[in-house]
Amino acid sequence: MRTADLFTLATRSLTAHRLRSFLTLLGIAVGIAAVILLTSIGEGVHRFVLAEFTQFGTNVIEIAPGKTRASGGPGGLQTTVRLLTLEDAEALARVPGVVAVTPNVWGNSEVAANGRLRRTTIQGVGPGTLNIMKMTLQSGSFLPDESLAQARPLAVLGPKLKQELFGSDNALGQRIRIGGMQFRIVGVVAPKGQFLGMDLDDTVFIPTARALELYNREGLMRIHLTYREGLQANDVAAAVKSVLAGRHGREDFTLTTQEDMLRTLSKILNVLTLAVGALGGISLLVGGVGIVTIMTIAVTERTNEIGLLKALGARERTILGIFLGEAVALSALGGVLGLALGIGIAQLAHLLFPALPVQTPLSFVILAEAVAVLIGLAAGVLPARRAAMLDPVEALRAE
Repeated sequence: MRTADLFTLATRSLTAHRLRSFLTLLGIAVGIAAVILLTSIGEGVHRFVLAEFTQFGTNVIEIAPGKTRASGGPGGLQTTVRLLTLEDAEALARVPGVVAVTPNVWGNSEVAANGRLRRTTIQGVGPGTLNIMKMTLQSGSFLPDESLAQARPLAVLGPKLKQELFGSDNALGQRIRIGGMQFRIVGVVAPKGQFLGMDLDDTVFIPTARALELYNREGLMRIHLTYREGLQANDVAAAVKSVLAGRHGREDFTLTTQEDMLRTLSKILNVLTLAVGALGGISLLVGGVGIVTIMTIAVTERTNEIGLLKALGARERTILGIFLGEAVALSALGGVLGLALGIGIAQLAHLLFPALPVQTPLSFVILAEAVAVLIGLAAGVLPARRAAMLDPVEALRAE
């Protein structure tokens, strides 16, 4: 039988029962739409989180005080904590390949200036922060490069906080009170946005030594450093560990490279994307069952037609091809409809909720349509094989 004839037979069969065909492909469409919608949101979240981290570059290392490790005795876990100090940060700045280091302490305090009072985030940082966080200045200068322990009471404002306190007036040289301490404003950073829920534009940056005094702390919360492009993260991390372990007498700190963090995040987010995609896949399974059911009914209804085709010399593979073609056509059309619905709903959700990250890669679209066709192929095999195996004489005698 010619391909054109096979196509004509399949098309007539589908259009003869329009409502039934539409409801069948609708099952596949709903499944594909669910997969596309959920995976688009999952992929959007994936890219958003990775972008949040990579906006500061990938050649960053974080050192935190304390190290949790397994012990051999009862209790299982033992935690040893030793403070990180400003002297530790100064020692790390001398490690070969290290470009900038900033010791970090942060908190939340009331800020008073220009007759206005506001509570906001206070970041105790070093002069290397601009380099490490890839920030730029809107006006003035950043904290000067001076001894970390003897840093003067200077402050740099985020643009949002500057606008709240001073409006369009020049803030440089003005005094600001944080807690019981006074600082002189020397700069305003350019807009940077949010990082994992922390608004960098609504922040005051002060020297770390002053933040330690402000919050009555003896040790640092973190030390961040950045190293030259082209160096291996593991090599720099080994040198940093060696210096700190030599100063502390043991490895009582936790070191995390940006590459390690991104790799771990990527794995977690990939699992999340696959998990939400699998949830949508349940709808595809239901759609596949619907195709099996409809095609089985079609074989029963068209037994006489099958018998006539076989009596006229049609081969088993021809009969098989007719019914498989119908099943694949239904699933393919359902897949196209599902793609349109899924992408449309995803974009509509993004328009209604701009903060919701949505991303639909072309690879997802191609894979979803391929899955729809495969489901139609798999679902149509048994009914098509049953049709192909019918005895022509019995088929012609069937009512």
